[in-house]
Amino acid sequence: MTDATTKNAGAVKAGDGAFLFALADMNKIDAGTGYSTAHGPVIEGDRIQVGLMLKPRGTGARPHKHPNEQWNYVLQGKLRVNIEGEEEKIVGPGTLIYFPANKVHSTVALPEEDVMFLAIKDLSHGIIGMAADGTMAGPHYDPGYEPDAKTGQ
Repeated sequence: MTDATTKNAGAVKAGDGAFLFALADMNKIDAGTGYSTAHGPVIEGDRIQVGLMLKPRGTGARPHKHPNEQWNYVLQGKLRVNIEGEEEKIVGPGTLIYFPANKVHSTVALPEEDVMFLAIKDLSHGIIGMAADGTMAGPHYDPGYEPDAKTGQ
């Protein structure tokens, strides 16, 4: 159930009897409107928001930032990770990634498979950031990504 008191439209508010969440069965929201393909259910507590996010293979987020810090824990697939001032890395399941507040970063699923990750952010800002170029002009695609001819994905 969506609660009108959430920071993110479509998110679910924890507490007041809602303490357990079957994330795989919940409604999904767009977690990077305009710059990313990430989507999934989002739960908000009083100070923290958590989302179970999916980035389809070969797609992801263009460079962006947000005023809240973020943690991503990779559950499935591999991500190309860029964090301002750091060397690009390819990471897979079991990797915990830290994105400091206001630092430009991007993550893109490698072309071989979808990426599933747990996203955790403080609630000083919503789940959606701002593209570094300010345009919010669409997601990023991995250079090796070729959509399936039948599904377009």
